Amino acid sequence: MGSCFGAALDTYNLFLKRSRRQGWIVFINDFLFWIVQALIIFYVLFTVNEGELRLYLFLALLCGFAAYQSLFKGMYMRGLKAFIFAVVSVARFAGKSFKALIISPITWILSSILFLILAIVKAIYLLLKGLCKSVLFILLIIFKPFLWILTGLWNILPKFVTNNVGKSYNIVTGLSDRTKKFIIRTLRRWRNKKE
Repeated sequence: MGSCFGAALDTYNLFLKRSRRQGWIVFINDFLFWIVQALIIFYVLFTVNEGELRLYLFLALLCGFAAYQSLFKGMYMRGLKAFIFAVVSVARFAGKSFKALIISPITWILSSILFLILAIVKAIYLLLKGLCKSVLFILLIIFKPFLWILTGLWNILPKFVTNNVGKSYNIVTGLSDRTKKFIIRTLRRWRNKKE
């Protein structure tokens, strides 16, 4: 039991790293460690000796602890450090393998899909832009002669006809402006009533 206690104490000290911890964290960890060790020793004594405390039990614990310190501590610490190194190495290898075999390919596939989507959207945009320019150019070529004819006819018409058309245009424009203002005012009133 003393050897197990010594091994537990060395394992605890190896993982605690006192120099890197704050004082109150070390105090709390030490307190909990000693409580757990006392409970374990009491449990073992209770199951083996029905909880009777004798002087020879403390001597046996002390002898076991001394035997561990002098005979087994070096081997145990080397084995523990080798085990910790092996576990850390396996965990790092597993993490790197997971990243290389799963995360990196998924990232590459998603990046490629995003690049393809953006390239397709850009190509469609450029195609539609070119198509619209071509259609506008063709329409301009088709309707340019009609525009020349209409401009020539407009210039031939007598002045009173063009003046009447201009007045009608101004009336229609004024009506559309008033209608637009009326709709905007109505909508503002309606929003204000809602609030």
